[in-house]
Amino acid sequence: VQLQASGGGLVQAGGSLRLSCAASGRASSSFYMAWFRQAPGKEREFVARIAWSGGTTTYADSVKGRFTIFRDTSRFTVYLQMNSLKPEDTAVYYCAATTLDSRKYENYANWGQGTQVTVSS
Repeated sequence: VQLQASGGGLVQAGGSLRLSCAASGRASSSFYMAWFRQAPGKEREFVARIAWSGGTTTYADSVKGRFTIFRDTSRFTVYLQMNSLKPEDTAVYYCAATTLDSRKYENYANWGQGTQVTVSS
């Protein structure tokens, strides 16, 4: 499956952004779709994921209550709605897919290109 991410940008603290990740190719109903992020000098970290079948969601504690992951199965697209953004949310955001029940980036075989999110204070 190929993934195409979009929607990053520059926003002030407290603002909102929505990221999109369009999937194409051999998408599977058994996939988990996730968002990860990587700030300069830091490791890539899990942000949120959604089960393509059933829509069950999981979030990192740092974004719980502020970010929402959801999918549009007709468009084969996953979204990350980010509200109440903080400067510490600044990072390159990546979407990824796996058939494994995992939050570890090592277990994700399919990756989209990153999209930069910058939150100014």
